[in-house]
Amino acid sequence: MTALKDMPISFPGLFGDWEFTASPKMLNIGHGVYWYGFLIALGLMVALWFCMKQSKRFGITEDNVLDLVLWGTPAGILGARLYYVIFYWSLFQNADGSPNWGKIVAIWDGGLAIYGTVIAAFLTAFFYCRHKKIKLWAMTDLCVMGLLIGQAIGRWGNFMNREAFGAETTLPWRMRLWTSAAQYIEVHPTFFYESLWNVVGLLLIFFVVTKARRFDGENTCFYFLWYGLGRLWIEGLRTDSLYLFDWTLFGEPIRVSQALSLVVAILAALLLFYHIKLHPHDPQELMVNRVAAQKAEAVMEPAADAAEPEKESHASGEEDSDGGLH
Repeated sequence: MTALKDMPISFPGLFGDWEFTASPKMLNIGHGVYWYGFLIALGLMVALWFCMKQSKRFGITEDNVLDLVLWGTPAGILGARLYYVIFYWSLFQNADGSPNWGKIVAIWDGGLAIYGTVIAAFLTAFFYCRHKKIKLWAMTDLCVMGLLIGQAIGRWGNFMNREAFGAETTLPWRMRLWTSAAQYIEVHPTFFYESLWNVVGLLLIFFVVTKARRFDGENTCFYFLWYGLGRLWIEGLRTDSLYLFDWTLFGEPIRVSQALSLVVAILAALLLFYHIKLHPHDPQELMVNRVAAQKAEAVMEPAADAAEPEKESHASGEEDSDGGLH
């Protein structure tokens, strides 16, 4: 099902006849400045600000965060587009089967996938941390909170575009969208489900998981567990899923995001169990504690060096004194 982008949105079970009529375009310049792009940029800026403020809790500097964002943003966009193109390849081919490069690069027409962003951002973080000799999992523990912020805000771009909605429903919070001038559908507002799920996940990581963090990577594992479970449920409600080519399971097509969500959620749960129950960690292994210990050691060394001449001077004075007595 496809909704018309120039028709109003309403929630008849909550707000009666009130309708939201804003256009997907924020500004009519060139190909257009869309609310979708603006909200993604806003989510990125809020996430950057938040991560820079929280960086010291993970032994990371603000400059490290800023550098990673400068590299990770274009990589994330490229990854999101590439992921979408791969699994919707038929939409980007010419009649003879050759790639239609014009459609592939026309990102302004839509077509981004969040898992592509996550994969690309992780690879960028891996190479950046290796180059800077930063502990990767400390960096990702910080960044997943920013990722949740970006996802929570960016999902409202789907609302503005009248896309990424679910199947038809009669629930009180159903969303009414028009498929023609005379016909409408009332569907699950899955963009809102995912946005709210991400906000709850952020609050849990910030107020619970981070405060009791036992090893670098704990926030990261919890993110993949939480987001994986949420996406597994929400993707099952959507009508615009990417499918795993023409593969089927029990006679049903396999949704890419559901399959990937299930895999990452299981792996994250196993890693949490292993690192918490089977292989507990010493808190001193955390990067933030190592950085603090290194700083303390650096402060103590000059003090120790300054104290050494005083000891030698004192010892020399004692020898002179003893020589006078004898």
